[in-house]
Amino acid sequence: MTNNKTFFAPQLFIPSGVSDISFYSEAFDAVEIRVFRNDDGSIHVAELSINDTIFHLHEERPFKGQLEPNKIKGVTTLIGLFVNDVDMIMNKALQAGAILLSPAQDHDYGYRQGNIQDPFGHQWMIEMKI
Repeated sequence: MTNNKTFFAPQLFIPSGVSDISFYSEAFDAVEIRVFRNDDGSIHVAELSINDTIFHLHEERPFKGQLEPNKIKGVTTLIGLFVNDVDMIMNKALQAGAILLSPAQDHDYGYRQGNIQDPFGHQWMIEMKI
């Protein structure tokens, strides 16, 4: 990227040995920008984009305290993904293998939100302003 705009680019940790990250393209229409693979073909780092917003998948690095959520049975971050149609994206994510944590609903603070967990244990809040 060549602009000077500040933005977040989360790095999500996945188990070592993962070779299939198609969930993100199937659920969120993510585009794979580049992937660095280990000698065995598993993913070391993948850079993806959802509507020009970059995020990374990286194999876990326990020696740095960077663990994938399923191993620790929890998360420290909930990823908010703002979309134009919460229900459609949640349905796509569920069809792609996500687990429903809470169905989409309208809230009195002006958002429609629902929560899912991706196959690697990361929790997503799919949301839109109403």
